[in-house]
Amino acid sequence: MKQIKLLALLLPLIMISVFLVGCTTPPEKVGNSTLTAGEVKRQVVKGVTTQAEIMSYFGSPNLVTTNKDNKEVWAYNRMSSDAFAGSHGGSLILFGGSQAVTSTTTKSFDLIITFNDKDVVEDYKVVQASY
Repeated sequence: MKQIKLLALLLPLIMISVFLVGCTTPPEKVGNSTLTAGEVKRQVVKGVTTQAEIMSYFGSPNLVTTNKDNKEVWAYNRMSSDAFAGSHGGSLILFGGSQAVTSTTTKSFDLIITFNDKDVVEDYKVVQASY
């Protein structure tokens, strides 16, 4: 009888954990690559890489604008969330003393590229945050 009660307590926690693990977001695949800081360093060379190459590597930008010097600026933004669910309380679960625990981590990745008048990368910045 104790085993049935234990299973009845654990089953909802296991189901929630499986569901939340399935909700995690892998790095976003764009173009022929994954948009990461390492991939940007590998693909983007100031004074060499063209707009057409950037488009083939990373796809269409989220934002296209011009800066104060009237140079074209492309911005890419990706966000992902990782969720974790579990319980904490150890063997106290047998006595109904466990607690459900959930946490979420959100990650932000921004790539900002400035092009010269020949549509070649003049400068770029990568900004990453995790909270």
